[in-house]
Amino acid sequence: MAKFVIEGGHKLSGEIYPQGAKNEALEVICATLLSCEEIIISNIPNISDVNNLIQLLIDLGVTVRKLGKGKYSFCAQNVNLDYLETPEFAHACTVLRGSVMLVGPLLARFHKAVIPQPGGDKIGRRRLDTHFTGLSRLGADFTYDNKDQMYRVSTDRLKGGYMLLDEASVTGTANIVMAAVMAEGETTIYNAACEPYVQQLCKMLVKMGAKIDGIGSNLLRIRGVKKFGSAEHTILPDMIEIGSFIAMAAMTGSALTIKNVSYKDLGMIPSAFRKMGIKLEKRGEDDIFVEAQDSYSIDTFIDGSILIMADAPWPGLTPDLLSVFLVLATQARGSVLIHQKMFESRLFFVDKLIDMGAQIILCDPHRATIIGLDHRTKLRPAKMSSPDIRAGIALLIAAMSADGTSTISNIEQIDRGYEAIDERLNALGAKISRIS
Repeated sequence: MAKFVIEGGHKLSGEIYPQGAKNEALEVICATLLSCEEIIISNIPNISDVNNLIQLLIDLGVTVRKLGKGKYSFCAQNVNLDYLETPEFAHACTVLRGSVMLVGPLLARFHKAVIPQPGGDKIGRRRLDTHFTGLSRLGADFTYDNKDQMYRVSTDRLKGGYMLLDEASVTGTANIVMAAVMAEGETTIYNAACEPYVQQLCKMLVKMGAKIDGIGSNLLRIRGVKKFGSAEHTILPDMIEIGSFIAMAAMTGSALTIKNVSYKDLGMIPSAFRKMGIKLEKRGEDDIFVEAQDSYSIDTFIDGSILIMADAPWPGLTPDLLSVFLVLATQARGSVLIHQKMFESRLFFVDKLIDMGAQIILCDPHRATIIGLDHRTKLRPAKMSSPDIRAGIALLIAAMSADGTSTISNIEQIDRGYEAIDERLNALGAKISRIS
């Protein structure tokens, strides 16, 4: 187990490049299983979740070559389906939630898949109903073995049809799309997730030979094809990391330039930070400049009532940034209600912020009210443990702004989603030590 020791109170300065998007990387890497030809993907982040998925594909028989920093070649010509029945495969999947997206492409190309209950963050119930219901409507048969806790899925053939998803699940939509692209006939998916990650997956599949209409909307029409070819694809910059850097600059009163952010794919993230009083602007071709501020004020609604920041399906605010907005609010002028609708355990890290002196009322598992300190009182240093990826980065932001030295243990959770975060922030002026 490793930990971070953070000396708070240091300002950041300079430029930083965001890593490739973690969530997109997991989707498009799984999609390489659909073709027996070479797929080249660039801007893959060097983080543990993605590296574990790449290793899982290697163990499954996929030929993987590293072509350069963040650039890999995948060729799934000789997939070993027997590996799906091994304890090693089961273990690899239980520590990586993204492994659930192997089901769609395996089912499409090989007509069978095996998957244990996937792992990942402990942030509450994360059901798989949307995945399995959608795949069942394409003709898949599911069984669940209580003894070994394995889902088994098979089909004689996949056949297109109409489906209305019960939730706009990003990974659920990705899984169904990766199966539907090889199903007979036409598949219509309504209430599909339309996040940039799903758009990117669809664009890569089209390059490989898929026929998909409606990319970017919540209504996808897919005509199945029998075979996929080669393609090259570049992953978007990670919008969650971009948002994290904006919050770091604001909490430490720093001026910071975030380079090559793909601004058009950030949705309402910049405007959400402006509602929190953060001064930022688009500069140059595709950069964000965050202005140094001694204080920032949270907006209210037009009638003067307290602002509510809530997650919503795209183009709404992504739930992965609410932990960051919560910690940002602790040093703002004003108050805000954070409403995390999707996961019932994601706000439980606020007890650590309260120990640091933050004024937070945890209303229930989904809602927290934050009364900002307006930098009148600095957060106190603390010893903490990272419960999940997003809470981990929020705690790191809090520690960077605290008056003293803090310790964060279980940083393997942070490493799952943020590439060499200590080294990159130290290059900007942070004081973060990694201790094994």
